Amino acid sequence: MGTGVFPAWGRMPVAYAGRVKTKVAAMRILRVLLVLLALGFCAYSVASQWDDTTKAFREMSWATLAGSLAAGLAGLFAWMLGWRTFLGGLGSPLPLRVAFRISAISQLGKYVPGKVWALVTQIEMAREHEVPAERSFGSTLLAVATSTACGLAVASVTLPLTSAAARERYWWLFPLAPVMLAALHPRVVTWCLGTLLRLVRRPPLEHPVSLGVTLRAVGWTVLGWALFGVHTWLLCAAVGGDGAGLPFLATGAYALAFVAGFLVFIAPGGIGAREAALTVVLTPVLPAGAPVVVAIASRVLLTGADLAGAGAALLMARGPRAAKAAAEGDTTGNDRHSGNERSARTLVRGTQPTKERP
Repeated sequence: MGTGVFPAWGRMPVAYAGRVKTKVAAMRILRVLLVLLALGFCAYSVASQWDDTTKAFREMSWATLAGSLAAGLAGLFAWMLGWRTFLGGLGSPLPLRVAFRISAISQLGKYVPGKVWALVTQIEMAREHEVPAERSFGSTLLAVATSTACGLAVASVTLPLTSAAARERYWWLFPLAPVMLAALHPRVVTWCLGTLLRLVRRPPLEHPVSLGVTLRAVGWTVLGWALFGVHTWLLCAAVGGDGAGLPFLATGAYALAFVAGFLVFIAPGGIGAREAALTVVLTPVLPAGAPVVVAIASRVLLTGADLAGAGAALLMARGPRAAKAAAEGDTTGNDRHSGNERSARTLVRGTQPTKERP
């Protein structure tokens, strides 16, 4: 009996490890292809309006552009912290460095037509850090819903009193803000996520999100909106905008434009719809032609912010990854037999040994 059990028990880890390695290699290749595809779309987006971009940048100082870029980077970082807060609240806290890497690289997927690529990349990258897919899925949906709800709330607070154009053209979006904010209540969120996970035949969440986690994530998200408002306000001021209400108008205009771009499912990164909404809201308060300049400059700068964040994440990952690979290589070389035994125990943990079939 003993001789019938151990051959099969010994072969199981090898076959399982082979499938795991194949899947990991395939996901890495797909991730590289997705990043390259996203970079291609980014390059096309900038190249297609190169003349307008250079004209817009000539009308602004380098200090203004640098400040606006820095505000955009800070806004993206604040939103990443909101997503990380949700993920930790669902039971998978990640170190800041890891969370930044996953978020920055996966966000390039939003430049590929369709809204699923960033989500898919984020789930697969988080899986490498032992984050279950249902938690990644839930935290990302929560982060998107929170940014959309808070964006509508920011626009609803700032625009009705500062922009007649926004009141006339986008009035139907403003009543959705309190509804979406109410939908962020943990009881509603838990029910919605549980229903979605059942539909896709995934296990339920072990740690439903709490009210405290939701409030902290909302705080990071609102801070992100304020920073994006600074980003837009600096551009508006550089092209002749003034007045005490300009910072509030600029913040609301960008929030409304972002939501409008998000609702256009096919357009990568909301391109076109975001610029149109931003131009409509800013036209009455800026000199002729200036709203288009602001819209183009904002798009290019925030694209640059996404690329800079992804580049920084890749550079940050190289050092630790190389050191880890070297350490694993030394361990394997010095104690190959014990390393294989540890790997086998890890791979088959929780698996019942079975007899070998004759």
